[in-house]
Amino acid sequence: MVPDGGGSLLHVHVRPGASRPGLAGVHGDALALRVGARPEHGAANREVLALVAEALQLAGSAVELASGARGRDKRVRIRGLDPAAVRRRLAPLLQFDRAEGRD
Repeated sequence: MVPDGGGSLLHVHVRPGASRPGLAGVHGDALALRVGARPEHGAANREVLALVAEALQLAGSAVELASGARGRDKRVRIRGLDPAAVRRRLAPLLQFDRAEGRD
């Protein structure tokens, strides 16, 4: 994640066609997301943006796809939150319950 003129650029790795959409942890230096939509007609990209906005408690208009429209690796522009604020908001969501066998 890097600063981007009053906001941040978040690297996201997408796993389309998931039965349980949501945050899936990290993939290298990227936030891993599962989306239910298939990568057809921009449906998966729209779901990615909605999931990021929801996770960060932002309006949908505060997030946009900066690059990666046709691949699994994307950059999402987040307006109004610096990288430290994004990390703070995502941290509780990335704490997996070890009792369920996830790290």
